[in-house]
Amino acid sequence: MAGRRPQHPGMAGMPGRDFSLRVSFVAFLLQFSLPKQSVNMNPLYLKALHIIFVVTWFAGLFYLVRLFIYHTEANERPEPERSILQKQFNLMQRRLWHIITAPSMVLTLASGLYLAYVLGYFTQPWMLVKLGMVVGLLVYHFTCRWLMVQLEQGVHPFSSTRLRIFNEVATLFLVGIVFLVVLKQTLSMLWGLLGLVLLGVLLMLGIRVYKRLRQRQEN
Repeated sequence: MAGRRPQHPGMAGMPGRDFSLRVSFVAFLLQFSLPKQSVNMNPLYLKALHIIFVVTWFAGLFYLVRLFIYHTEANERPEPERSILQKQFNLMQRRLWHIITAPSMVLTLASGLYLAYVLGYFTQPWMLVKLGMVVGLLVYHFTCRWLMVQLEQGVHPFSSTRLRIFNEVATLFLVGIVFLVVLKQTLSMLWGLLGLVLLGVLLMLGIRVYKRLRQRQEN
């Protein structure tokens, strides 16, 4: 139809970016518009919602980077298979980001900050360490956003092997935050940091072993 705006090939049939941002912003404002006394009646409901948002956020991050890996490996395919696969991966990445990953991030931060305010966690040392990890996770989150844009433009900043290593960074954040919230002790935090280092080493070794086994199968 004449005069109709053309749609981006990766945006057809999906909710607009503005819609997901508006929903996330409204949810963020609602968290802080609730009276403190009403949440004090039963904070377990807010804890349950916070855990659900954390799960969906990490699920989105894990799957998003896996799509990056497949997108990068599709670049080695011959045409027209390469173009078909990359077009489909662009669509899947966009939908995953705007429908699950980005809204879950906003809802996780909103519910988590309000819960910490209600329960008085901001005065506890472990909470400051957790906030530092959350900041690192946010850097990881927006790095994923940057990678998604680069791949849509046909640029592949990292190899599939580096993306597999990058994918495990979210695992380290997840393990560190969960142990920190459950233990809440300085001594346990030190052991937790040592455990994170050990887990990171094991993950790197596992990726190298996987790469060698894959190369043998291809040869």
